[in-house]
Amino acid sequence: MSDAVAVAEDTLARIEGCDDSAIFTRVTRDRALAEARAAQQRGFSLGPLDGVPVAWKDLFDLNGLTTRAGSVVLADNPPAASDAPVVANLAKAGMVCVGAVNMTEFAYSGLGLNPHYGTPHNPHGKDQPRAPGGSSSGSAVAVARGLVPVAIGTDTGGSVRLPAALNGVVGYKSTTGRYSMDGLFPLSPTLDSLGVFARTVRETALVDAAMRGAAPEAPPPRAPEGVRILVPTNVVLADCEPSVLANFEAAVERLASDGAMIERAPLPAFDDILKLSAARGTILAAEAYEVHRELLAKGEGARMDRRVASRLAAGAKIALPDYLAVTFARRKIVADTNARLAGCFIAFPTTPMVAPAIAPLEKDDALFFAANARLLRNTSLGNFLDWCGVSLPSGTDGNGMPTALLLSAPARNDDALLSLAMGCETIVCRE
Repeated sequence: MSDAVAVAEDTLARIEGCDDSAIFTRVTRDRALAEARAAQQRGFSLGPLDGVPVAWKDLFDLNGLTTRAGSVVLADNPPAASDAPVVANLAKAGMVCVGAVNMTEFAYSGLGLNPHYGTPHNPHGKDQPRAPGGSSSGSAVAVARGLVPVAIGTDTGGSVRLPAALNGVVGYKSTTGRYSMDGLFPLSPTLDSLGVFARTVRETALVDAAMRGAAPEAPPPRAPEGVRILVPTNVVLADCEPSVLANFEAAVERLASDGAMIERAPLPAFDDILKLSAARGTILAAEAYEVHRELLAKGEGARMDRRVASRLAAGAKIALPDYLAVTFARRKIVADTNARLAGCFIAFPTTPMVAPAIAPLEKDDALFFAANARLLRNTSLGNFLDWCGVSLPSGTDGNGMPTALLLSAPARNDDALLSLAMGCETIVCRE
């Protein structure tokens, strides 16, 4: 790529000149320029991603940097001795690493607040500072502000799709296991998945292929004509802000006008998941506690975000029989739901609300936890069911805050989902 160095220098200048210093936690200037010079000097292109800047959520190992996962607790750990495999794969495709971006501490909140490294501000919040969404807060805001065209995050309960929705960008959550998970700081090994933030679905698909070590090629777009799309009538449409629901319904109507076969019916799995979680606890809470159990035992919870520490500690209350009961029940719920959805995609609002104001959340922990649960409700259902999903911008509310439609598919239908999302993107986003 002949202008890779100029692109890298321009990207670094925009990052360093940005008025929001909480987006990037570290900028890898030397690495970025070295990778850009290599792209410029090799004399041939490695493909459509050659020389393209990329930012990484700060729980991916980047060679020479300490992986902090948004926490001061890990700040004194030794630096990573090598890149995580997915980082190395994008480097092989020619992408230029420009740094690590901010996140909720230990990836354990959907709001994106971080008391240690600051909270990136949602760029659409013109009336007041608004939450970026989390946990991949910096990834979403970096793309939304045009600092980078691509950023990588993780999604355990909605941490890619949710901030993508709140910031008005495309967010893709993969099926669990689609990529290597080595070199990542975990939250819930059962539910953790990776995802991509970008400006378009095509860009997302190119990066997805490269992350898997394949040639960066996008599947052909699939028009919605003749495609079965289920709109569940239970749980996910409840308690939605009027603008969220209006923009969603308008998008669904446009998809139907373009030939999509829209079906509306309750999806029993949603009610089953909520009842199971209320009665026995969640896989996420139990596994998050186990991941951090030794840190909490050493008293490190006192140095954590109080809201994260309290959620981690709460996972200790989930007994082994309850954890196993949820795990066993999950298998049946997923199998039954996959049979119900054979050949069908699913659509509903990514989040029931737009980005909330930051100040009230900082002052009131009860409000924080209520908003967090509300924001994560829709997306977390997909994590339990191991769906892949693409959040597509669907419009804005009266304050200019983005809303989004979540298009999902059962596990291992990622290519088909990305293809359909490409074909639906301009229809959903049309206002």
